[in-house]
Amino acid sequence: MTTVPEMLSDSIKKAFDLAQKDNLIANVEIGDTAVERPQNPGHGDYASSLPLKLAKPLKKNPMEIANVLAEYLKKDEILDDVVVANPGFLNFVLSSRWLQNQVDQILSNPESYGVTSAGKDKKFQIEYISANPTGRLHVAHARGAVIGSTLASVLKAAGSDVEQEYYLNDAGAQIDKFHRSLTARYLQSLGNNVDMPEDSYPGEDVIAIAEKIRDSGNRVYDTSNPEEILDLGRVGIALMIEGIKEDIESLKINFDSWFSEQSLFENGQFEKCMTVLTEMGYVYEKDGATWLLNTKLGEEKDNVLIRSNGTPTYFSTDIAYHYNKFVQRKFDKVIDVWGADHQGQVPRLKSAMKMLGSDPDNLEMILVQMVRFKKGETTEKLSKREGNVVPLIELVNEIGSDACRFMFLSRSHESQLDFDLDLAKQQSSENPVYYIQYGHARICSILGLAAEKNIDYSTGSVTMLDHESERHLINKILELPSVINTIADTYEVHHLPHYSLELATSFHNFYQNCRVLSENAADLELSKARLKLCEAAKLSLAYCLDLMGMNKPEKM
Repeated sequence: MTTVPEMLSDSIKKAFDLAQKDNLIANVEIGDTAVERPQNPGHGDYASSLPLKLAKPLKKNPMEIANVLAEYLKKDEILDDVVVANPGFLNFVLSSRWLQNQVDQILSNPESYGVTSAGKDKKFQIEYISANPTGRLHVAHARGAVIGSTLASVLKAAGSDVEQEYYLNDAGAQIDKFHRSLTARYLQSLGNNVDMPEDSYPGEDVIAIAEKIRDSGNRVYDTSNPEEILDLGRVGIALMIEGIKEDIESLKINFDSWFSEQSLFENGQFEKCMTVLTEMGYVYEKDGATWLLNTKLGEEKDNVLIRSNGTPTYFSTDIAYHYNKFVQRKFDKVIDVWGADHQGQVPRLKSAMKMLGSDPDNLEMILVQMVRFKKGETTEKLSKREGNVVPLIELVNEIGSDACRFMFLSRSHESQLDFDLDLAKQQSSENPVYYIQYGHARICSILGLAAEKNIDYSTGSVTMLDHESERHLINKILELPSVINTIADTYEVHHLPHYSLELATSFHNFYQNCRVLSENAADLELSKARLKLCEAAKLSLAYCLDLMGMNKPEKM
């Protein structure tokens, strides 16, 4: 679906070409036409600052350039007017007839509405959450989870091939620690007086797993046998992963693949990656450890790949994992959704990708800031490290997955999020989740009532949609493809809940100002036209809710 800014950009380019042919403008490259929504609605539906950009290369006053282009643009069928404004803006007023016809266009092919080609022929991989399988998910994981899954949905809407992946850190020191913790908890569950290791995992998760293994009745593990301890650990990890999957499903997230860190060692990919780096001259030995020569590519310091005790670092396995993504599986673009505390990892991992012959610009890291939860007068950061964590499933059970998803999406990932738990549970217009979903339910109710009255609105004439609230709603509906393109370009998913709220507001205003169903028979044709607009608005709201992974209630 072609967006309105794209249409206007084409119109500007055609006007520019005609002005050049008529020798009114010199032959220069036009570049980006920069068509945007003006902040002030009084300045039209869309605007372009192109004349300001062209002033220097054309050596002309931007107002003169704007006036020349405006004369050609006024002939465009999608425009009612083009207004030139100081110091050189082109303000566009869309044609009322064209806007009206878009309602029929949307309803004639609803499957294509909102689908764009911004990401066509691109193969993305998005990796998010990837918490260690040593405990259930907590609310600290939820924001990245929702951002990652929503971004995947939007990129698919933009025409991209997208794979969502969970990276299982099932190798290394944390797994050994889990095995020791589970062994102790398992023995305690059998009634043995066993002290926990000093570096054990605290909390209820490991206890629950130990009791589940005990109660399964499959076998009794001999913890004096190292092999049996390994078996116990493997069963424990498998059960923990099952629990993590339950947590994920509570947020309506489904991964396409689960990638095991251990597989990097079992299939030789870790070793192969290290060999490539060594052959390229980027690896050296020092103090018994193996180092990566990051300083060779301008980084501040080199980094350890393999410790002096022979164990790989997180950094080295990350390199091997991303080598697998780019070289083995050949993703065009890889997006990692990480916590903000991983910021230091970004430049050195990009540096390693360059060493391996991959374009570091094809590796994108979305760093998600902390969440503060507000309940009543109390506000606090919740994090695993600080020990004040709340299980994810508890949050979902308290306020619902829809509220969770919307609230976590509502601010840019670069900003700290204040999550108001009380607001999330309110059933009022103050709660944006309720407000948006109520808009969808209200439309369903209107269309249902029309069906009960046997009103066939398929013959309605959209030319009757001439109220300002109708015009505003149509305009807002047509913005959705642009929002999708913006997110596909910037990966900033917070634009979607913001747009959804604006769309719901536009519909509610239309509903207040324009009576849809009337008892007066003389209003029947107008009702039919407005029912068409209601259906288009429903389609838009439903699409937004789908992309955000939220329910589309028909009654509230």
